[in-house]
Amino acid sequence: MAEAKNILFIMFDQLRWDYLSCYGHPHLQTPNIDRLAAKGVRFNRAYIQSPICGSSRMSTYTGRYVHSHGASWNGIPLKVGEITMGDHLRQAGMDCWLVGKTHMRADAEGMARLGLEPDSLIGARVAECGFDVFERDDGMLPEGPDGYYDPDGAKEYNKFLKSKGYQSDNPWHDFANSGLDADGNVLSGWFLKNSAEPANIAEEDSETPYLTGRGMEFMETHKGPWCCHLSFIKPHWPYVVPEPYASMYGAGDVLPVVRSEGERQNAHPVLKAFMDTKVGQAFSRQDVRDAVIPAYMGLIKQADDQMGRLFDWMEQTGRMDDTMIVLTSDHGDFLGDHWMGEKTFFHDASTKMPLIIYDPSSEADATRGSVSDALVESIDLAPTFVDVAGGEVAGHILEGHSLTPILRGRATETPRDVVICEYDYSASPVADLLNASVRDAVMFMVASKKWKLIHCEGGHRPILFDLENDPDELNDLGDSSDHAEVISEMYDHLFTWTRRASQRTTRSEQQLIEMRTKSRGRGVIVGIYDENDAPLDLTVKYRNRTAHPYRTYLKD
Repeated sequence: MAEAKNILFIMFDQLRWDYLSCYGHPHLQTPNIDRLAAKGVRFNRAYIQSPICGSSRMSTYTGRYVHSHGASWNGIPLKVGEITMGDHLRQAGMDCWLVGKTHMRADAEGMARLGLEPDSLIGARVAECGFDVFERDDGMLPEGPDGYYDPDGAKEYNKFLKSKGYQSDNPWHDFANSGLDADGNVLSGWFLKNSAEPANIAEEDSETPYLTGRGMEFMETHKGPWCCHLSFIKPHWPYVVPEPYASMYGAGDVLPVVRSEGERQNAHPVLKAFMDTKVGQAFSRQDVRDAVIPAYMGLIKQADDQMGRLFDWMEQTGRMDDTMIVLTSDHGDFLGDHWMGEKTFFHDASTKMPLIIYDPSSEADATRGSVSDALVESIDLAPTFVDVAGGEVAGHILEGHSLTPILRGRATETPRDVVICEYDYSASPVADLLNASVRDAVMFMVASKKWKLIHCEGGHRPILFDLENDPDELNDLGDSSDHAEVISEMYDHLFTWTRRASQRTTRSEQQLIEMRTKSRGRGVIVGIYDENDAPLDLTVKYRNRTAHPYRTYLKD
């Protein structure tokens, strides 16, 4: 094995951390992802920074908390001035490419204000979250009465499907994400009852094999050093998968739901609002879970098989010897746990992410196959990549910590006591349910290895879970007077985090230290009464100087 020259950064969308066999799922076997874990380090306490696609990914791509970069919900643009993973890596001599999804929304107004043309090199990178684009496929092309959700969604993939003979104005929907009945009627994957139907597409033409192939094409045609973000769309909804995966799992493979009646009856008002959403009500039904979860498992099984295809190819071509592989997700999926669907709350089903890192360096030999219990955040990936590229981690910009000390056995923990996750639901229908103002429709999670506290703006009491004694997070202790000291301690952690100097990104810590004395050598003398009270070398320009009285220069 050699030093990592390249980085293959694999991200799945909406993949729960506990739906892999290496993380303990009893029915869903994922031998290829497990194989990667056996070669690297599997992180057991890795957390995202926001439980929704867009803002979570923006934190991963910038290495900064949502509070710092400001792209706090889907469709909210990343500010034009935010420095991204690609910017940091290119400065370190490594290219940064995209194959797949980012959920990036460009700051068109900011670009226009600065005169950045979208088709220029810099403009294109700013518009694409710092990536050079091999193929962008956000994989979503739903259509409603007001038009397409994302007119550019699945653009190249739909071209591919049409070239293969799938006749439709939107083959992404009609074939890749829908079934078909005996009369030729499309059974849309948007309706959960159709999740049990096999997608009407040849398996090799479906989204996950397609993107896997595109990732291999990238690696065949680029010498490096590069970071390739191979970003898959699945197992994100629509929950539909082609055969043979559609028939692999059934209701008997669905794990018991993690929830309690007391949890629902005594729910915090904000949590209750999320339970009462349409998706929460749907996933609270067992027939919905029995239809959806087998398809979800099939999508993951297909993804694992594609990882086997990818890893075998990398071994055959020698890429496994010089490429760090990082496999993770942008968030999880409640799947009915805690009376919720989707991902937009702070239980581990959503906020914990799978994270496996394989480092080909011989320095990582001692940690192969190990499991790390360190508190890790998605913002740690960007500084890790910069570290691997041989660059200097800009600690005043990147708010995470490089994981290379853990990967190479020099450390067992990160320099943090807690992890942070944020959610801004001000543009969500839940804000209407709660009659919450835009200012109050925000929440924060702060978690240690023992405690998880959730703060909801708007004058609400906190939510508190004891992660050691209640790992399923069923018993909310937020109104327990016996836990007042714990709640205070967790709020102290949250307040310490909010007071960080996150916006001071134009000067490094070392530059600030140098500035403490730099001006003294440039003639600034403040508070000195007598010239002998200051060092001679600093006041030499003010000593032994002569001049005529100003009157001698005045004319009559």
